[in-house]
Amino acid sequence: MTAPQASGRGSELPDEATGIAERLSRMVRVKTVSADMTERDAAPLQDFLSLIEELYPLAHQRLEREPVTDRGVLYRWPMAETGGRPGPGSSSEPVVLMAHFDVVPAFESEGWTHPPFEGTVADGSVWGRGTLDDKGPLCVILEAVEALLGEGFAPARDVYLWFGGDEETGSEAATAAATLFRERGLTPWLVLDEGGAVVDAPLPFIDVPAAMIGVGEKGSVNIILEASGDAGHASAPSGLTPTARIAKAVTRVERSPFPARLTPAAREMFATFIPHAQGRGRVILESFTRAPLLAAQTLARLGGDAAALVRTTLATTRLSGGTADNVLPASASATLNCRIAPGESVASTLRHVRRAVRDRQVRIRCTDPNEPTALAPTDNAQFALLRDAARLAYPEAVAAPYITLAATDAKHFQRFAPETYRFAPLAMDAGQRASIHGVDERVSIASLRAGKLFHESLLRSL
Repeated sequence: MTAPQASGRGSELPDEATGIAERLSRMVRVKTVSADMTERDAAPLQDFLSLIEELYPLAHQRLEREPVTDRGVLYRWPMAETGGRPGPGSSSEPVVLMAHFDVVPAFESEGWTHPPFEGTVADGSVWGRGTLDDKGPLCVILEAVEALLGEGFAPARDVYLWFGGDEETGSEAATAAATLFRERGLTPWLVLDEGGAVVDAPLPFIDVPAAMIGVGEKGSVNIILEASGDAGHASAPSGLTPTARIAKAVTRVERSPFPARLTPAAREMFATFIPHAQGRGRVILESFTRAPLLAAQTLARLGGDAAALVRTTLATTRLSGGTADNVLPASASATLNCRIAPGESVASTLRHVRRAVRDRQVRIRCTDPNEPTALAPTDNAQFALLRDAARLAYPEAVAAPYITLAATDAKHFQRFAPETYRFAPLAMDAGQRASIHGVDERVSIASLRAGKLFHESLLRSL
């Protein structure tokens, strides 16, 4: 893919690239780990908001600013006026650009090349927790807005910037922001949040760079399996202990995968890539569009992201039980994190798990239920603007729709704003995608410059 080039350690960087890298580096240094926050100690979140006021003075001076809860901020950039009359847009149909500035935990002992909260600039990249998820995308939004303000530009529609500080721990701030829009009768013309990115090869048989634009997201629910029994001495066990019962239940569930189906968005994604594919890849894509059942079964066998595109996924993320090595436990539990595919629901996911467990002595309950979102259209002006801006920033990348596998703040807006999309205009290879919530998260400086160009193009084209 093509993006403005930035050199590595020890080389001269253009002034623009140096500035973007330094500003993102400072953002990374503010340790906004939302899992560490309490209601009475959210100081790092406020420190971050104060920092962006310092880094982007024009945005702070010229945009209207409104706190939403103590963990989010909403900026309003009024649309241009001509002769005292509004321009072609509508103040009641604004554009909303979203990002979150809270991050998940990271520890140097996990093997980071550079400490996760130092924001090291090296080898042509900014390193640290949040550079991709989601301070990097937030940074390029503000870079574009600040540059356009410096030119005296005003958008053709009201533009709102929503920055939340608890996306990783419940999205209460984004829920409040979405409620605020509804109360004020504002139905966004376009909402853009994190989700997709510019990737080198979205699937093994697609070998062209792709700007993956999320048109919806999977639902989610945590399913808790619990079992109880009589505590006692481990020297005289009798029957299934709660831990053994839970272990059997987890094994049954993980051996009972959810059915695989090809969604309309996935089918359109494959059709989009056909003109750009050659040889074996083209044959596979053409067969997938003609035979959706075959496509779903094939992708399910591939595992990983490919399987997640076509089915509800389940991962056992927590196991607990017991108090000592030589004591029979009185209780045990497991947490199953499920990501629900379009066409399924929280209720159908629970039914599937109950059937798989096949043990009435295992109690089943759920927490944090979120249904899959509706799918945004791709045959409208909004998707075309996103596609064109991505093409300008990354000329070799093919823009294609897909279903975002992870949860985002955008779901709270998509419930009343159908034209809600998920795309962070940053290039991410396989290693970088694996670093999100993992080790050595980093973003290239060239990609930051391209991301700024994307947002400038989008805002100019409204």
